Amino acid sequence: MARYYDVHPDNPQPRAIAAAVDLLRNDGLIAYRTDTGYALGIRLGNREGLERIREIRDLDDKHHFALVCKDFAQMGRYVHLDNIAFRAVKSATPGPYTFILPASQEVPKAFMHPRKKTVGVRVPRHTVVAALLSELGEPLLSSTLILPGTREPISQGWEIKEELDQKLDAVLDSGEASAESTTIVDFSSGAPEVIRYGAGDASRFE
Repeated sequence: MARYYDVHPDNPQPRAIAAAVDLLRNDGLIAYRTDTGYALGIRLGNREGLERIREIRDLDDKHHFALVCKDFAQMGRYVHLDNIAFRAVKSATPGPYTFILPASQEVPKAFMHPRKKTVGVRVPRHTVVAALLSELGEPLLSSTLILPGTREPISQGWEIKEELDQKLDAVLDSGEASAESTTIVDFSSGAPEVIRYGAGDASRFE
């Protein structure tokens, strides 16, 4: 049964954040709200957690997971950015975008795309996420919480608790989220390619 934390969206309670981070450090799987929809999150390196996310979302090994980072500087440790990508990504960070980029050696092979050696990265603009990442001290490996057979993320924390109670370790409910996903921009071939239209303005990359 998942623990349930009712977290204030603007002033998250330190005790709830610390408890969630303790679960993450012990290879737990949490659901938490971002600046778009809710997401599933684990500690980078948690292979069992990775398989749990794949099972919940019915994903194959070609799916791009995202490293949710606290800022652009932290993001730069985990991906390679050429001059074009550097300027474009920095100007859109933080925000509702996921960028696919070549992974650095800081990313374990199991957590990058098996053929392309790429990984998604993003920096959300959300107080609860910032608190989680600050307490954890490293990125969260995440996937938008879109259940099989649906097209949009779950928007309410209590719905996640009801739907996935036996499959998660904790739900951080910080209120109703947007039904939109992030806009995904792929920089892995050099020029930006928008591969999913979502909450972020995609015209800046077209």
